[in-house]
Amino acid sequence: MAIWATALLALGLVLLLEGLVYVLAPSLIEDMLRALRELPPEARRMIGALMMVLGLLLVWGAKALGA
Repeated sequence: MAIWATALLALGLVLLLEGLVYVLAPSLIEDMLRALRELPPEARRMIGALMMVLGLLLVWGAKALGA
């Protein structure tokens, strides 16, 4: 699978999951955003960096399994 096809697939999955959360539990999103607002910027940066690493590992793992 070409890199652009993989990127498009990944973006589609992210949008699908994000949309699903908004449809099924909109109040959960509001609570999470409220909790994130209370965290200091350094903590939010660390959460973002960890999410990026986890996402990279998941994409790498999927590619290694032949996706």
